[in-house]
Amino acid sequence: MSYLVVTDAAKQFGPSFMALNGVSLSVERGEFFTLLGPSGCGKTTLLRAIAGFNDLTSGEITLDGSNLRVVPPHQRDIGMVFQDYAVFPHLSVFDNVAFGLKPRKVPAAQIKTRVTQALEAVRLGAMAERLPAAMSGGQQQRIGLARAMVINPRLLLMDEPLSNLDAKLRIELREEIRDIQKQVDIATIYVTHDQEEALAISDRICVMNSGKIEQIGTPQEIYGNPQTRFVAEFVGTLNIFQPGAALDAMLGKLGLAHAGAATWAVRPEHLDLAGPDSDGNGSATLPGTVSKYTYLGREAHVQVETPAGRLVVQLPNPGMAATREAGEAVSVLVPRTAPMSFSANGARMGG
Repeated sequence: MSYLVVTDAAKQFGPSFMALNGVSLSVERGEFFTLLGPSGCGKTTLLRAIAGFNDLTSGEITLDGSNLRVVPPHQRDIGMVFQDYAVFPHLSVFDNVAFGLKPRKVPAAQIKTRVTQALEAVRLGAMAERLPAAMSGGQQQRIGLARAMVINPRLLLMDEPLSNLDAKLRIELREEIRDIQKQVDIATIYVTHDQEEALAISDRICVMNSGKIEQIGTPQEIYGNPQTRFVAEFVGTLNIFQPGAALDAMLGKLGLAHAGAATWAVRPEHLDLAGPDSDGNGSATLPGTVSKYTYLGREAHVQVETPAGRLVVQLPNPGMAATREAGEAVSVLVPRTAPMSFSANGARMGG
C-alpha cells in the first residue's frame, strides 16, 4: 500500500465554493511529490488538510495505513516549510532549529546532535550562533528546512518555500532542497505554481485546476504527454492552430485524422524554420512571415504569421549572428509527430 493516500477529498467553503472536489492521490515513501497549479486551484488547501490546519468536508487521508484525520495537527509528526521563512528573529539559528524538539522532551545531548546534523545538511553548520536578521533570505529558508527535518518527521510539507526569493537564488535553493530530500529520504509534498520548478525537482507532479486533478505523472509524462489541454498550456508553451483550410491541408499532408478534434496544437520547440520555398523534407509546411524575433541566449523565439494562425518557433543555440527580420518570408516545418489534438472538453485525443 502507498505511504500517504488521499481518497475522494472534498473541501467546501461557504454555501457553494468547492476548493477540493473529489481529489484522490497517493505518495510513496521517500518520494518528492509536487502539487502544481495556478492560484486558487486547491493545492494549498490540500496541503493544509494533510497538515491538519483545516479538515476536509469529506474524504479520507491515511499515512502509513492509519487515519490521519483523527490525529491532532501537533501529533501528526509532519514537518512544514512555509514561504515566509517563519523564523524567530530573537532566537539563534541553533535555537530556531531546536525549537520543535523541546516540546517532544528530547534530551539536551540528543538535541545538540540532531540540530548540528540538520544544520550541516543545509550548509549552515558554521552559522549556528547567528541571529536570522543578519542572514539572507536563502539562508533563512534553510533554517526553516532544517527545523522541519530535525524532528524526523514522517512527512515533509513545503508550501511555495521559494516564492519570496529572487530568480537565481530560487534555482540554487531548489537544487539543494532536492539533494537534501534525497539524502534524508523523507516523503515530501511540495506546492508551487512554477512549472519549471516542478519539472526540475519532482519525482511525480500532480497538476490541479479548479479543485480537481488534471493529471499525475513524472515530469517527462506531464510535459511530453499532457492528457488535457489545460496541462499542455499550463506546463510549457503551446501554439494553437486556427481552424480552416490551411490546417486541413497540413493535417492531410501529415496523414492525421481530423475527425472529433476541437483543437490542434504544437509545442514551439517541435517546429522548425526553412526558406519560403522549402518542400518540408517529410514535414508539412506552412508559409509565413516573421513578425518578431526574440533572442534569449540558449534559444531564440521567432513569431511567425501563417494561414493557420500566429505560431512561435523555438530555435536552439541560435548563435550571436543568427537573426530573423520582421517581414521575412519563411516556411514553418511541422513534423508528423508534433501536433497534439484535444476534444471539445479539453481531453487529449490519441495521445
